[in-house]
Amino acid sequence: MSSAVTAEDLQTWMAGLDDLFARVAGRFGRVEPRQRARAYLIGLLAPVERKNGWQLAEAAGDDGPEGMQRLLNSYAWDADEVRDDLRAYVVEKLGDADGVLIVDETGFVKKGDRSAGVQRQYSGTTGRIENCQIGVFVAYASPRGRALIDRELYLPKSWLADRERCVRAAIPVSAAFATRPAIARAMLERALAAGVPARWITADEAYGSDYKFRSFCERHGMGYVVAVPRSQSVGLGPSGDLRADTVAASAPPEAWKRISAGDGAKGPRLYDWALARLPWDVEPGFDRWLLIRRSIAKPDELAFYFAHGSCDTTFTDLVGIAGTRWAVEECFQQAKTETGLDHYQVRRYDAWYRHITLAMLAHAYLAVTAASPPKALTSSSPSARAKSAVSWHI
Repeated sequence: MSSAVTAEDLQTWMAGLDDLFARVAGRFGRVEPRQRARAYLIGLLAPVERKNGWQLAEAAGDDGPEGMQRLLNSYAWDADEVRDDLRAYVVEKLGDADGVLIVDETGFVKKGDRSAGVQRQYSGTTGRIENCQIGVFVAYASPRGRALIDRELYLPKSWLADRERCVRAAIPVSAAFATRPAIARAMLERALAAGVPARWITADEAYGSDYKFRSFCERHGMGYVVAVPRSQSVGLGPSGDLRADTVAASAPPEAWKRISAGDGAKGPRLYDWALARLPWDVEPGFDRWLLIRRSIAKPDELAFYFAHGSCDTTFTDLVGIAGTRWAVEECFQQAKTETGLDHYQVRRYDAWYRHITLAMLAHAYLAVTAASPPKALTSSSPSARAKSAVSWHI
C-alpha cells in the first residue's frame, strides 16, 4: 500500500489548518501581521530543518528574516489570547471528561546571558546544569489525544533583582518571582477556570513534593498522582516522619501487582506496583494513597507517588494516571522535533511567549490531525478497601 500523500490528503490538511488559523486570525488585528502569522505557522509545520527566522522566511519566500522578526518582536498582538484560543481548540477536538492535566518543565539551552531568564541551572532535558531557560508547561491528555495547552517562562531571582537587565529583555515591571510549583498552580487555575474537562492532575517530584501544589489539587476537587522522592515523609509512625521508602520496605510480597502503565514505543510499560492507603484526614468520599513502582529488571529501582482521588478509584486507575505523565514528554519531543519549539533565536521575554505559543499551536494541529479513535486511558478493576492504618492492596 502506498504511503504517498495524495492531492485529496493535502486539501484536507490545508482545510484543517485554515480552520485552525481562522480561530486566531482576529488576534493579529491588521492584514500584514495576520498574513505573517499564518506563514509562520505553516513554516513551523513544514519540513524545514531549523525553524528559526531565516529558514521560516525562506520557506515563506521572503528575502530575509525581518518580517518574521517583526511578528515576534514588534507587531501588536497578545500571545495569551492566542494561548486561550489554542486551549479551546484542544478542548473541542480532544476534550474528554476523564482528561488529565500534566505539569512538567523543559530546558532550552542558550548561549550568552541576554535571553530572558537564562542562567546556569539544572535542566531535566539534558540531566545536568546548563546555561538555559526553563519553561513550565501544562499538557492535556485524554483518550482522544494529547497536546500542550499552557506555558510560562521561569524567571530566576537573579534576573528580577536586576531591573536594567529586565528592561533590556522586555520583562515587564509587573513580573514577580514565583517558584515553579507556584507557576504551575497559576496555569492549572487558568485551565480549570476555563472549564477544561479533566478529573486528574499528574506531575513529577519537583511539583509532587510541594505541599501547596497537592493542596491546590484537593481544594479544586481534582484527583492527582504525583511523584515524590524516596525520602518523602508520609506522616506515619510514632514520630510522624516515616519515609516513603521505609513504607515500601514493609510491603508484603502479595502486595506487588504486575500492571502496565500504558503502551510505549516497545509495547506495554510493565512494572510491579504496590498501593498503600494512607490514614490521613481527607474529605468524605476521597482517599489518599502511596503508590510504589518497582522495576522488573532492577528490583532495587523504585519510584514513589502520592495519590488522591474518590473512594471508587481503582489500583489500575492510579497506575494508568501515573503512566499518563509520560504524555508530556512525548509532547515536548514532538513539538521540538516537528514544530520547532526550541528552534527560536529571540532574547525578548514577549518574543519567547510568541514563538512558543505558535509552536504549541502547530503541535496541537498535528495532535488533532493524528488523533486516533477514543480508547480508555486506563481500565478498571475491583479494588480492596483498606482495613488498617497503612493497608496494602492485596
